[in-house]
Amino acid sequence: MIDWSHWHNEPYLIGGLVFLGWLYAITTGPLRARLAPRGEGEPYPRAHAIKFYAALILFYLAVGSPLDQIGERFLFSAHMLQHQLLIYPVPILFLLGLPVWLVDPLLERPLMRRVARLLFNPIVCGLTYTIVISVWHAPILYGWALRDKVVHVIEHLMFFASALLFWWPQLSPSQVVVPRSRYPVQILYHLGVLIGMMPVYAYVTFSKEILYPTYAFAPRIIPSFDPAQDQLLAGTMMQLVSAMVAVAAGGVAFYKWYQKEES
Repeated sequence: MIDWSHWHNEPYLIGGLVFLGWLYAITTGPLRARLAPRGEGEPYPRAHAIKFYAALILFYLAVGSPLDQIGERFLFSAHMLQHQLLIYPVPILFLLGLPVWLVDPLLERPLMRRVARLLFNPIVCGLTYTIVISVWHAPILYGWALRDKVVHVIEHLMFFASALLFWWPQLSPSQVVVPRSRYPVQILYHLGVLIGMMPVYAYVTFSKEILYPTYAFAPRIIPSFDPAQDQLLAGTMMQLVSAMVAVAAGGVAFYKWYQKEES
């Protein structure tokens, strides 16, 4: 059964998060005078730092807490919740935690500028996100990730990386090289990604077969909750949360667009 005291403390997980936290502290602290345009006159980005470190904590809770064990061994719906944490709140907080003066000096380098303008193009961002999420839900790959810890880690990292791309057109911390897309583009972008994800949503939600054998044979931690209901809940979560996020993100873009036109 579930071991609620089991938290992942692998060196690559803890070490990676600590390294990111340390790197952020160094670049926004002692190195701020070199990176920021106003040098020592640039205040410490406290609001940004809170969001960035909140992203790291939430990332750990998603993949390091007992939720990972529940999603990996027992419930598809719990695994879906884990993925949605990696796709929505974590990358949003991560990007909002990056000050402009920390990002643009890196992207302004000639080679990085060319790569960034290609990589962060809204079409590339949307297609990459849609393909990565959809392909990983193929039974052969999803089942492989459930059986192999290394593959599972790669899957989660790819979900998070593609989610950073997904959110970049609306939340870009860059103001010079690859700034946020125009508001009408943001609205159409979220609508386009939502439509592009419909096939995988329908595939998971309306499949009459249990797609992933791990969950078909998993011990039932909720006796009256069978694998078919679990899969239906996971697919419904996938659709509803994605739709609500798209509506919310599009609504924010529309509101800011309206404010800009009024001013």
